[in-house]
Amino acid sequence: MRMAVAGGTGWVGKLVVAEAEKAGHDVVVIARSRGVDLTTGAGLDEALRGADVVIDVSNIETVNGGVATRFFETVTRTLQDAGKRAGVKHHVLLSIIGVDRVEWGYYQAKLNQEKVALAGAVPATVLRAAQFHEFALQSLTRMGGPVAVVPKMLSQPVAAREVAAELVRLAEGEPRGQAPEIAGPEPLQMADLVRQVAKRHGPRKLVLGVPMPGRAGKAMATGGNLPAGPGIRGTQTFDDWLAELG
Repeated sequence: MRMAVAGGTGWVGKLVVAEAEKAGHDVVVIARSRGVDLTTGAGLDEALRGADVVIDVSNIETVNGGVATRFFETVTRTLQDAGKRAGVKHHVLLSIIGVDRVEWGYYQAKLNQEKVALAGAVPATVLRAAQFHEFALQSLTRMGGPVAVVPKMLSQPVAAREVAAELVRLAEGEPRGQAPEIAGPEPLQMADLVRQVAKRHGPRKLVLGVPMPGRAGKAMATGGNLPAGPGIRGTQTFDDWLAELG
């Protein structure tokens, strides 16, 4: 099977590419560094020639809901339109658990992206995933200084490589709309995880768990990011991941 991975040079995208190649698929990486612009569509028709499926793990680093919405809408419509022209049969999208329950700008942008993908001309599958284990390290290192401010969040973190493997598995099958959510083995407080990373790996910082304002903050703190029903559960614990991190 020929799989095109949008955002395939990002850290999640690289894992998806590796899993797809390990499974024996012919993989095309879609990224600006490979001559493809997902926001304008430049180079996309050529990249998708002969592709059976698109796996979209592209992302934008922003907390601005409007910016995120414009990016995700544009990218998804561009991929859908180009996919239809190329005869792509399946569009697989990575999303986040809680986008329908946590009223935060970035999450609302991802929820809107899901709707655009599912309404597109190419049949789609959406996989909502919990926060990756790596999110704790990113939260610790995102800003300089001696203090890391982390939203109070109850999550069920999952290994990114297990999410990548599930995306490839879904891409191998028929489109199924909203797929069962994927999360890790156990619910954990994000601030506690960031403290563990600071202690065992560094950088050493004071970690403050701070509630986000409004309904979004309340939802994050009370389980809005936990899986809403049965689904795939990863096997790697956070402690296992932290031990691998060194």
